[in-house]
Amino acid sequence: MDFEFSDEQQQLRDAVRKWVDRGYDFEKRRGIVRAGGFDKAVYGQLAELGLTGLYVPDDFGGMAMGPVEGMVVMEELGRGIVMEPVAQALIAGATLQAYAPQDVKAAWLPKIAGGEAIVVLAHHERKARWKLDVCETRAEKAGSGWRLTGEKSVVPFADKADAFLVPAVADGKLALFLVEKGAAATRGYVTQDGSRAGEVKLKDAAATLVTQDGLAALEYAVDVGIAAACAEGVGAMDKTMELTVEYLNTRKQFGVTLATFQALRHRVADMKMQQELARSMSYYATLKLNAPADERRRALSRAKYQLGVSMRFIGQQSVQMHGGIGVTDEYAGSHYFKKLTQLEMTFGDTLHHLGEVSARMQDTAGVFA
Repeated sequence: MDFEFSDEQQQLRDAVRKWVDRGYDFEKRRGIVRAGGFDKAVYGQLAELGLTGLYVPDDFGGMAMGPVEGMVVMEELGRGIVMEPVAQALIAGATLQAYAPQDVKAAWLPKIAGGEAIVVLAHHERKARWKLDVCETRAEKAGSGWRLTGEKSVVPFADKADAFLVPAVADGKLALFLVEKGAAATRGYVTQDGSRAGEVKLKDAAATLVTQDGLAALEYAVDVGIAAACAEGVGAMDKTMELTVEYLNTRKQFGVTLATFQALRHRVADMKMQQELARSMSYYATLKLNAPADERRRALSRAKYQLGVSMRFIGQQSVQMHGGIGVTDEYAGSHYFKKLTQLEMTFGDTLHHLGEVSARMQDTAGVFA
């Protein structure tokens, strides 16, 4: 199979990497964290690059690109541990394009593509434990519209978002709705990696129906998010490896650089193996993103499991080989470790997806189709 990127995809990668190197260095990021974990101006720059409209059709002002381009972008943003919610723009753009009626697409897709509106997925509930079919939020018909009542937790950029994609039970079946920020009460906070999340409380909140087939739409949205998280993790691991190798090649002990110690070289080799396993599974997830639902769900859980193992291993090994400096706030490596730790928990942790892989085994006994 040909895994070479096209000229256009490579140009997209170069453009995003140059933006990260020039406009989002470590000190810039630390300043954004101190300011609350979000910079509207930075998000506007990402929108100008076309990244927020990557999955939006050109009819609605988007780039009309696909999963491979999304993977390329998220890898480069992961290298810079960029906090602004591009992944949420990919989720919203893809989900609305696939499931929303035409009037909802026309109202929101151009705003998402242009960076004028931040639309995020608000699906997690405290009792769900990453199970997508567990939902206590209820929807009631109200005239020509809907009213939602419930609470969603750990919603990305909840207090900065302009609208939420919210699953809720309507007439005994899970449906997906769009709720504008004015109809919801939010409480924001800074997350482990320095970005933002929050709680969303809905009390008789006005909502627009996206689709009655809410579980299928939610599964698709989460799978787009998993693919983005996998690619972002690959980028963060690439940079973590660079920082670790650079440190081993410069730090001296007993008069020689740490890189001369065979035991440490073997540990770096183990890290490299995990890095490449993660990269191949990220590719696998990306290539399966448009597969039939059952095949796609199996593939994304497999990928998320491997990414979880690799991110934990590489992050922990990097910190151990750095020693005390590896966990200081002043050093970039500690921030990559925190990002990898948070990504491992995003859209289901490693044990959750191991369970999903096990539950979805068929006659192939888990051998990849």
